[in-house]
Amino acid sequence: MLHFLPIRAAVKRPRIFTWHIHGSYLYYLSLGNYDIYIPVKDDKSEGYYGRGDTFPFGDNLHVVPADEVKNLELDCILFQSAKNYESDQFEILSAEQRELPKIYLEHDPPRQTPTDTKHIVDDPEVLLVHVTHFNKLMWNNNRTPVRVIDHGVTDPGISYSGELNKGIVVINNIQKRGRRLGLDVFLELKKYIPLDLVGMGSEEPGLGEIKHGQLPGFISRYRFFFNPIRYTSLGLSILEAMMIGVPVVGMATTELVTVIQNGVSGYVHTDTRYLADKMKELLDNHELAVQLGNEGRKIAQERFNINRFARDWEETFNKVIAERDKSKSLIRIETEA
Repeated sequence: MLHFLPIRAAVKRPRIFTWHIHGSYLYYLSLGNYDIYIPVKDDKSEGYYGRGDTFPFGDNLHVVPADEVKNLELDCILFQSAKNYESDQFEILSAEQRELPKIYLEHDPPRQTPTDTKHIVDDPEVLLVHVTHFNKLMWNNNRTPVRVIDHGVTDPGISYSGELNKGIVVINNIQKRGRRLGLDVFLELKKYIPLDLVGMGSEEPGLGEIKHGQLPGFISRYRFFFNPIRYTSLGLSILEAMMIGVPVVGMATTELVTVIQNGVSGYVHTDTRYLADKMKELLDNHELAVQLGNEGRKIAQERFNINRFARDWEETFNKVIAERDKSKSLIRIETEA
């Protein structure tokens, strides 16, 4: 079910161009009062997948052949990767389109060093949007203006049961991404705690991929959700679990420490032995799991609801477009004078 906000009268829907980089994020981003255009290529290379068949995108997501993008009338360009910014824009956008208002959406914390990495964007004319305050804190953002927009996820309307006396981990391609995504943590704790893993590329260490639409019902039956990730952004799958009422256990790193409160809405710690003990408590105490999950759901509904997320993005798009229009008007007035 889509959750479009009412469109204010006399306000034109912004026309946003971006690439298909993060499927879940693109889906949630599309649930707002704007039109999104994404490119597609026959080879389905990075960023050029088109809509795909995983997410129920609405009519406001438009797919355009890459070689026809130059003909689009657009209002704003949204970059989501270094490749978009460094090469893609010069390959498929016209010179006029490259002069449009620009936003760079940064999904991740810095990889080279956690504190001293300069962001690829160093431009006061571009808005840099981080998805967590942790990301904003860790990046050297240069001269670029910055805004943080917290994630937003939909409420699938599914209730937590916790009937399976196991924990569930949801991570794509964990074997390829290794220690950063906590492969070793998962494998070690799995020796002592019954844990299942789902996600793309998880056939060997886990159960394989569960499609996004079936995931809420699937994970709602597990006693708790475990996030073994050491260093990344705040995973959408964590928030999706919280929205159902599944209690979360995870590493006390990055933004997660601002989301989960120990003994109230879940458990976070850097000591995996502590986490293992808390997992055992949840396996032994279904009532405790329900209690923690309910508190986590309240946090998800208040902080990460889709209406707030869509409203933040609508305001951001409208603001950068209006600022550019105002700047162009001032230049025109000065030229005429």
